[in-house]
Amino acid sequence: MRTFTKEQLVEILAKHKLWLNDEAGGEKANLSYADLSYADLSYADLRYADLSGADLRYGNLIYADLIYADLSGADLRYANLCCANLSGADLSYADLRYADLRYADLRYANLCCANL
Repeated sequence: MRTFTKEQLVEILAKHKLWLNDEAGGEKANLSYADLSYADLSYADLRYADLSGADLRYGNLIYADLIYADLSGADLRYANLCCANLSGADLSYADLRYADLRYADLRYANLCCANL
């Protein structure tokens, strides 16, 4: 598992925002196989981000924008996804046991083989 400091995570999110806006210096967020357990990603704009295989246990993703994000194989046990936008996200093989999905938008999300 890869680990990131809070400062590194802030920088990755800033570059991802530039990438989403097609601005110079932008870079798509690659947080695949990252240890993000207990991370506060509330209100984060992670559209199209790669979070495959990431450890997001107990993470705070309230109101996070995860449209078309790749969360395949991610560990989301006990994560707070309340009001998160997961429409079109790839949640195949993700572990969502005990995750708070109240009011989450799961339209068109791929939940194939996900553990709910």
